Amino acid sequence: MKIGILGSGLMGGKLGTLWARAGYEVVFSCAKTKGKLESLAKEAGGKAKAGTVAEAVEGADSLLLAVHWSRVDDVLKQAGNLSGKVILTCSLPMDAQNTKLILGLTTSGAEELAKKVPKAKVVSAFNTVPSEVLFGVFEGRKKTTKPSLVYCGDDAGAKKTAAGLIRDVGFDPYDIGDLKAARYTEPFTMIVAEIAYGGPKGPEMTYRFEWFK
Repeated sequence: MKIGILGSGLMGGKLGTLWARAGYEVVFSCAKTKGKLESLAKEAGGKAKAGTVAEAVEGADSLLLAVHWSRVDDVLKQAGNLSGKVILTCSLPMDAQNTKLILGLTTSGAEELAKKVPKAKVVSAFNTVPSEVLFGVFEGRKKTTKPSLVYCGDDAGAKKTAAGLIRDVGFDPYDIGDLKAARYTEPFTMIVAEIAYGGPKGPEMTYRFEWFK
């Protein structure tokens, strides 16, 4: 499977790296510099490489959308035809200052994304965990007990693909229903962020919060 990474910042860069190490062909795109993309690809190893948004999309079986909400429309324009593509999104509809969600209650960023690309198959995942814990989860992926990660979407096939990618990172995928469930996970992410970055225990506390049921 080829995975296109649309947004190679903290979350996209780490997830792309882990999928490359799990054996997938990964194309990193959308970073501040081409050098950053090339460095990510080199560090990820395997079949990872750097490319443009169009190159990341071409021939990809799945895409990860991990750019700031203000850049989504531009990235989708660069991506071109996304018909039939599975898009995992962890992009939250945040304001320019990253202080609050600009959507909520009656819709979500994931649902709005699905409207922008109606022929694609959108799944919301990975926005309820801080990027700092991803490598640790990956290293412990062979353990019997794994931390859970929630995901949601409207297409059964796309969710099956997403579940496999979630497992390959080291999480136990937990399907919470159709895409409108993102209306609840996206605000929950703000609580996760407060625990991870504002609380006394940091990202490790969020990891424990995900794991404990």
